[in-house]
Amino acid sequence: MNNDRQRIGQAAALVTILIWGTTFISTKVLLDTLSPVEILFLRFSLGYLALWLTAPRRLRLTDRRQEGLFALAGLCGVTLYYGFENLALSATRASNVGVIISIAPFFTVLFSAVFLKEKRPGLRFFAGFLIAMAGIMLISFNQEAVEIHPAGDGLAVLAAMIWAVYCLLSRRISELGYNVLLATRRTFFYGLLFMLPLTFTQFSVSLPTILRPEILFNLVFLGLGASALCFVTWNLAVGILGSVKTSVTIYIVPVITAVASALVLHEPLTPKVILGLALTLGGLVLSQNINQEKEQKEQYGTLE
Repeated sequence: MNNDRQRIGQAAALVTILIWGTTFISTKVLLDTLSPVEILFLRFSLGYLALWLTAPRRLRLTDRRQEGLFALAGLCGVTLYYGFENLALSATRASNVGVIISIAPFFTVLFSAVFLKEKRPGLRFFAGFLIAMAGIMLISFNQEAVEIHPAGDGLAVLAAMIWAVYCLLSRRISELGYNVLLATRRTFFYGLLFMLPLTFTQFSVSLPTILRPEILFNLVFLGLGASALCFVTWNLAVGILGSVKTSVTIYIVPVITAVASALVLHEPLTPKVILGLALTLGGLVLSQNINQEKEQKEQYGTLE
């Protein structure tokens, strides 16, 4: 793989994770006023609009059968993933959800081997996975005991599995060679479309509420940053690095969350958390040193 191109992929993945790791602050603020469905619909609507303004032209498919890929990607990466994650958060601890979602790279590897017939990664990947998970558990359960909530934890596992499916779908879309902005916008369209039944029954927020400065600021951050920008950079990274190598960067999310909590919410960085940060980063480095996925010869569209 071209070194410059690999660095672009790594930078894109890092930007994505840095932003996603801080979204909990905005979501926490918005949940005091808006429902999970309202936040989800508004953020992806803003993201969709931003992508239209950035690239105001249609995506013309070379094969109409490819439409199904975009529909599945929108259903999995937007509607189902965030839907199951929100349901899980309502039925179990946020710390449980954070740990369980972090196993998505394992499912990505499993699904790649089963459905794409790809070679299973070696011992380094699985050793890195276990080390990173140990670190994530230290961070997530820093000041509370582990509790099992079967319904909520099961929903979180489903969310992790669905995100792994989205990673494989986004890789397949990247191989089609379309403009990454237009491809991401098409995915958002289907995500919003599948979300409509929920908005009809659970959307009641008023415009004056949305225009309140603290609400508007956080919605813009989630819509433009965490949705429009991050899905573009994530899909770009998947197209360059592959689904597995990109997926393991999810391990960094609890690290960013812990640091952001210390800086913004003034939560303490205890010795247990610091050890967890070190283990998580070490596991990520170990897992990244894999050659499981064939290098991508195709470019993931362009930004022009």
